[in-house]
Amino acid sequence: MAVSKSKRIFYLDALRAVAILTVVVVHVYAVTRIHAIPYFEPGPGFRWLFSQFTGNNLRIGVNLFLMLAGALSLGREWTIKEFLGKRIPRIVEPFVFWGLVSGTIAVIISYFFGYKFIFAFDINSILYFFYGVFMAKSPGFLANWFFWMILGTYLIMPIFNKWLQHADLKEAEYFLAFWLITCLFTFTLNIDFPIKLSYFVSPIGLVVAGYYLRHTQRKILNNPYFALALTLLSAFIIMGIVTYLSSPGKFYTLNRYSLPITLEVIGVFLLFKNFNKFGLDLGFIRNENSLFRKSVSLIAKYSYGIYLIQGLFLCIYLKIVPYYGIYSLMLILFVLVVLSSMITMHVLNKVKYVNRFIGSK
Repeated sequence: MAVSKSKRIFYLDALRAVAILTVVVVHVYAVTRIHAIPYFEPGPGFRWLFSQFTGNNLRIGVNLFLMLAGALSLGREWTIKEFLGKRIPRIVEPFVFWGLVSGTIAVIISYFFGYKFIFAFDINSILYFFYGVFMAKSPGFLANWFFWMILGTYLIMPIFNKWLQHADLKEAEYFLAFWLITCLFTFTLNIDFPIKLSYFVSPIGLVVAGYYLRHTQRKILNNPYFALALTLLSAFIIMGIVTYLSSPGKFYTLNRYSLPITLEVIGVFLLFKNFNKFGLDLGFIRNENSLFRKSVSLIAKYSYGIYLIQGLFLCIYLKIVPYYGIYSLMLILFVLVVLSSMITMHVLNKVKYVNRFIGSK
């Protein structure tokens, strides 16, 4: 996939778009999966499998964001001051802006329309609610944990960047090998590895993996058929694990840093990176001016802002969208949340001064 005139790399934009869309899908799954529980007995029915596929196999969005952070930022010539001075405001300013705006909207619609974002409207309750907004504790804003995770990741990235500037990719492989061990033991088997490997634990491992996978020249990792096989095999393993460990009335959800999901996200990253090697003549992908490419780039551009506001839209629509079946409910919620978030971002991106705070890249 070619580089556009704006020097943006399309496959990275496409991965960013997939990341935010899968985040929305998983959040839709979280509020609708209760409707799939009756379809487990006497064995998992199709609706149950569909729901669990959505909630586990598409649980790759946060991982992709972390890998993209490494792919775009590590191994480059910049000082700590330059990096933090550029990156930190780009995540802090939208977080504060949308926390105040979305939180205020949530209070207003709770007061006038009976939503349950907040249950009392005295000063102390409102202040505590906004504390919960920023600390990812208030209803509708639980996804804000992502900000604190990515902030901590950015703070450690300058150290890893300096190492990778003077290391070859084989040394990165050394780090990644231990990181995969932590994915297996800490996040999949849920047991401690005998050797303490805290420095290799995700999410920083995903950041280094993103840098490595973008730059590696290993033939197998640049083979699109290997990427496709890894993605499909991982997806099959994920479904097998969650089906085996689930029970009537109980969904089993894999940790996003578990080994099967990690392997799946690696496969997806490599698949997008090497997609052009399939030799498919797809004009809508090749043509930089196609509606498809423009749409993908726009979603990628607004991805961070969408992440910060999609939770509020989801809570609003969940109350007003009627239930006619789990498929229609999930589809309608997904479409409404994505469209509402995109329109909001696009409109505000045209407002001078405001556009710098909304999370548009």
